[in-house]
Amino acid sequence: MPTADRAATILLVEDDPGDELMAREAFEDDAQTSELHVARDGQEALDFLYRRGQHAEAPRPDFILLDLNLPRVDGRQVLRQVKSDAAVASIPVVVLTTSSAVEDVVACYGAHTNAYITKPSGYDEFVDVVRQINQFWLDTARLPS
Repeated sequence: MPTADRAATILLVEDDPGDELMAREAFEDDAQTSELHVARDGQEALDFLYRRGQHAEAPRPDFILLDLNLPRVDGRQVLRQVKSDAAVASIPVVVLTTSSAVEDVVACYGAHTNAYITKPSGYDEFVDVVRQINQFWLDTARLPS
């Protein structure tokens, strides 16, 4: 859990460079102190969470922003893996994706996502949504230690 002397650690799992840039800008402009780490595919996200390879020293994220449509290992598989493993299952996962398909929403909640948000298409709306996610998870919700 972030404290006055520790920034929040957020893992953004996103393969689209434009969406990554907008998310970075939203976090940089936000009043919250946060440390944003980016995994550009599902395999890298799992390596980060399990501290494998180049991510051996990775911090435990306070929450994960997860895209679904990823190369190598897709976000649906990442979500199922995270929520089925007691070692990492308590980390909140917010799905932030372009998909508004009902079957994706149902499947993700069935796999225990903490929230499912369809990415807005406009820059201002996208940045606002990311700021709201950050504010909720760092100001309003109480996160596990």
